Amino acid sequence: MRKELLEQLKMIIDFDSADFHLSKGDGSISLISRVSYNNSGSVDFSRVYEGIDYSQGILGTGKSMVYRETDIISDEKRIETEYYKNVYQVNNWHFSLQLILGYNERFLGVITFYRHKEKEDFKYVDVFKMQLIKDHLAYRIYKEQESATKYGDKISIQDAVELFCLTKRESGILELLMSGYSNEEICDKSSISNNTLKKHVLNIYRKLGIKNRVQLFRMIIET
Repeated sequence: MRKELLEQLKMIIDFDSADFHLSKGDGSISLISRVSYNNSGSVDFSRVYEGIDYSQGILGTGKSMVYRETDIISDEKRIETEYYKNVYQVNNWHFSLQLILGYNERFLGVITFYRHKEKEDFKYVDVFKMQLIKDHLAYRIYKEQESATKYGDKISIQDAVELFCLTKRESGILELLMSGYSNEEICDKSSISNNTLKKHVLNIYRKLGIKNRVQLFRMIIET
């Protein structure tokens, strides 16, 4: 999901590279599970972030926010930091846009968009675009972390409905699938044809990112 999100965001914001880190989910600002766009560097970004004084204060608020790095530290100071030299300079980056994700006072993750040195800084319209999605994205990650804590690798039917925006009809069919009903029984209970059922099931699989019922039972908690 994170990799696909970065690819889609590239269509509305101009950036050269991006990283999407998640938090450990334990209330700390420790970062794990890096997903990148056009960035194959070997720098341990999680350790770099934890070593930056000004970023610690922002990550620790547990709130979602969007900012340009040039808005919180001057270029004169920034280019002298180890962070700039180890992360930006080696990749020919100079500007960045940060999307901090937090929910219920818990830090959840951070997306960083980078631009090469020869380009202009990110504009406030870019900040505005990220403001529009930050709360929805933070909520989705929060629910996934909560489900992982409660159920391990599986999620509940209700969480799946909320996380993957299933329709009312798809939600009902998912409940029947997880209850073990056959296709014929689901068609009778839902008053739909077998072809219509197949279309709904394929839509559910597509939204959940799976291909068959075996994967569905591995993903969703059985009722």
